[in-house]
This record gives sequence, structure tokens and C-alpha cells, in this order.
Amino acid sequence: MVNAVQPEQIPTWLKIIKLLRWDKPAGRLILMIPALWAVFLAAEGKPPLPLVGVIILGTLATSAAGCVINDLWDRNIDPQVERTRSRPLAARALSLKVGIIVAIAALICAAILAFYLNWFSFFLCCLAVPVIVCYPLAKRIFPIPQLVLAIAWGFAVLISWSAVTGNLTTSTWLLWAATVSWTLGFDTVYAMSDREDDRKIGVRSSALFFGDYAADAVGVFFAATVAFLAYLGVISSLGIGFWLAWGIAVVGWIWQYTRLRLPEVPKPVYAAIFRENVWLGFIVLAGIVTGSLIR
Repeated sequence: MVNAVQPEQIPTWLKIIKLLRWDKPAGRLILMIPALWAVFLAAEGKPPLPLVGVIILGTLATSAAGCVINDLWDRNIDPQVERTRSRPLAARALSLKVGIIVAIAALICAAILAFYLNWFSFFLCCLAVPVIVCYPLAKRIFPIPQLVLAIAWGFAVLISWSAVTGNLTTSTWLLWAATVSWTLGFDTVYAMSDREDDRKIGVRSSALFFGDYAADAVGVFFAATVAFLAYLGVISSLGIGFWLAWGIAVVGWIWQYTRLRLPEVPKPVYAAIFRENVWLGFIVLAGIVTGSLIR
């Protein structure tokens, strides 16, 4: 029998990759998607490529920093949760000092990229930092911490949109609302897999708050996302490409809701639904691009 690799045998750089969650691209991409929705919609399908590059790198740096900050706050909680006990800080594979250094480095990278943006977008970047830093605390005191995460996600829309136009419009806020409701939906699904552990250790989540109605709450959040995107498509005069993508996404979210409503939902299903939302997000992005270019 081959012995399992012990944490101390794993190279430090691989532990840092795991700390940054770059070994799990779904969580990184799902933050990038609303930012790309915003930049392509604000630029009517033709944003400057350097700006797109900055936004992609900026979301990677920001989400990495958010993951490390979350793990720093939760280093004594994560060992008590099945899904998170193997994280480097929880498993004590990396020291607290290394975690702080990595978090600061990621924030510095994000700040450097933010200097490329206009002053208003840079100001929004600064406003987003306290929300990102305080999100882990919300799990201790706020009944629906996923709302705090959703607001943090919403900054990706505000920052990216204003980077193109220098201001915020009704369309911006509709896209922001769609992003917040979508995030509430998929992150409540994510939290549903941790309900037993969270209840034992006293951590709060939307999945616990809604209890037996958690699946229905997810359905409402996805329905709100559908409605906001539809209204956005109408007032933005988006073409048929958007509506085709919107229709596919609607079918996807309905399918996810019906699976969550089953009497017994295996834990892997929650993670699968989370990953599926990455694909649905990219489908909507394709619709925004084509719907903006071909009206």
C-alpha cells in the first residue's frame, strides 16, 4: 500500500497554492464572471483588451486575498468542519505568519492593478476591502452572512462598469442586483453541505437561517436573478443572443432547484450545483457579448 503524503512532505509553494484556492478554479471564476458581465455590457460588447486583462487579474488577486483572509479568521473553526479541515492554516501546514504575508501580498497585487483604473473605480475598490475583510466575522454575528459575501461580489460589477464609463447607471444597478441575488443563491447551496457542522460549532449561514425552506430560498434568489437579467436585457436592447443564453440559464437554474427539492440530497450534489453555476455564468456572459454586438 502506498502511504498518503503527509502535510510536511508537500512543498511550501503547493501549500500556498492551496491556501489561495488556485487548485479550485470554480471559486475564482465565479467572482470573475460578474466583473466580465459588467465590463462587456458597459462597453457594448467591445471593451479595451488591456482593461479586460486588468479585471481578470484583479479578480484573481482579490479572490485569492479573500480566501486567505477567510482562512486566517477561521483557522480554529475550519478544523471542526469536514469540508475545510484540510485547508493549510486549519491543518497547521502553514503558519499564521505565512498566511498574513500571503494575504498582504495578494492585496498589494490587487492594489497595483487598481491603479490602472479611473479614480472612481479605485475608490470603489477601496470600499470593497472592508467588506472582504469583515465577511468571515459575519458568520459569527449575522444570520445571513451570504448576503455580506453577495455585496462583496456586487462590487465586481460596480468597479468594472465604472472602469468603462466612469459612472453608474440604472443598468449597472440592475446587473448588481442580479449578481447579488445569484450569489445568494449559489452560496446558500454551498452552505447547505455544511449545515450539520455549522450548527454544532455555532457558525451562522443562510442555509441554517432558512432551515427547511433553504431550497425554496435558493429558488427565489435564482428567480430574482432571472427577473433582473430580463429587465436588464429589455432596457439595454440586447439582441437575440442574450435571450437564448438567458433561456438556457433559466432552464439550468430550474433544474438545480428541482434537485435541491428532492427528499434526500447527497452532499456531492451541492458542490456540483456550485460548479454548474460557473458554466451558467459564462453562458450569460456569452449572451451579453453577442446580444450587445448583434442587436
